Amino acid sequence: MKKRHAVFGLLFGFSVIAAVFFTSFEAAMYADFGVYEREYEKYDVLSELDMTMEDAMYVTHEMMDYLRGDRDTLSVVTTVEGKEQDFFNEQDRFHMGEVRELFLGGLNIRMGACLAAALCIMMLYASGADMKKVIPFCYRICLGVTAAALALFGAACMADFNAVFVEFHHLFFDNDLWLFDPAEDYMIRMLPEGLFSDMVVRIGVLFAGALLALLICSLIPKMTAGKRN
Repeated sequence: MKKRHAVFGLLFGFSVIAAVFFTSFEAAMYADFGVYEREYEKYDVLSELDMTMEDAMYVTHEMMDYLRGDRDTLSVVTTVEGKEQDFFNEQDRFHMGEVRELFLGGLNIRMGACLAAALCIMMLYASGADMKKVIPFCYRICLGVTAAALALFGAACMADFNAVFVEFHHLFFDNDLWLFDPAEDYMIRMLPEGLFSDMVVRIGVLFAGALLALLICSLIPKMTAGKRN
């Protein structure tokens, strides 16, 4: 395999994996809102907030619309603790504004990864690469690297999810406004740490399943060639 073919092939593989990761992330959060109902029941969120499930899901839909950029402000008036009031306070709005920037940034990375993958395909084709060999082989290499990284991350989460959760916030936020007081803040009562832990597992399952499906696809040319031989 020529060096330039390997470079474009590996870049293609990592670009596809990046696009699949952010798609898995979005799908885990948006494909089935029933997951939030189940999580609220699992962690007894409604009792903590003295809210109905209907009101909690209304807040959830509005919050998730905000994160994806479908609404400009995070202000949701609903009934909580027996009073009609804005569910979110100023600290909520500031922190979720930062989270929104991260989320939209991830979607932009996905778009860039898709464009990079398409460009790599064009370069491989233009340089006369054997696409049926280069792409599957390079993808499997990229998958191996990704699997090793996921294994390390998974082990860290299993050992101490709270430590990983805290380190994530230290890495991506330059302030301590992600620290909330459950006695004062409704949002942290709605989103307990266990919910985030379950969501990480959900993202991981979707991501791993998609990568496995692509691995099977990458083996098809080799299997087909073996049958012909």
